[in-house]
Amino acid sequence: MKKLQNRTLLVCAIALVVYLAVALAVPFPKTPAFWIAFAFGLIAIVAQVCVMRTAFDGEETVKSKIYGFPIARIGIIWLIVQIVASFTLMGLGFAFPVPAWASIVVCAVVTGIFAVGLIGADVARDEVERQDEKQKQTTTVMRELQAKTAFLATQCADPDTKAALTALADKFRYSDPVSSDALTGIEGFLASIVDDLHAAVREGDLDSAKTLCAKAASTLDERNTMCKLGK
Repeated sequence: MKKLQNRTLLVCAIALVVYLAVALAVPFPKTPAFWIAFAFGLIAIVAQVCVMRTAFDGEETVKSKIYGFPIARIGIIWLIVQIVASFTLMGLGFAFPVPAWASIVVCAVVTGIFAVGLIGADVARDEVERQDEKQKQTTTVMRELQAKTAFLATQCADPDTKAALTALADKFRYSDPVSSDALTGIEGFLASIVDDLHAAVREGDLDSAKTLCAKAASTLDERNTMCKLGK
């Protein structure tokens, strides 16, 4: 992250130097319209530091960085459009005096449009991350039960019991992993059955293990039916 921040600062510094060199070296008429366009160009360049920090500061995960790319892209497009608009307004001064109000309107509209876009992209990023986190939380219970039943199927040597455990593990694997408040009760009951099943397999109680496999499979079918009806 530190490297990215340093690169961002370097690119912004280079862009600033080039912008100043061109804007001040070319003999543009130094009218109020020129200085307004010039100032908005400076703002767009300096603002890129904040834009990139907003886009990429945060969790050190690949997914978090990917979610930041739309914000960064909008910031870069804003910079390009504003620089083009600024130099266009400056250049028009060679042909005719550009009113100050026209320069203000053009630059303010460009800045306003992209400011709204940046805010919208940031809000969208936060919502996607929130839904991502919610999705992780709502699949935790079923993922744990899938892992437990898959593990149990590898711990039993009896062919019949092992087959029942494998079938149950497959049923869990192909079930919808997303939980909801309406499924809390039945998933808690299902978890208790799997715990009993784990104890039966550990103690070598094969008859109880087979009975609990059938009970878990039936309860899982009921849970999956409730899951479908709730969508």
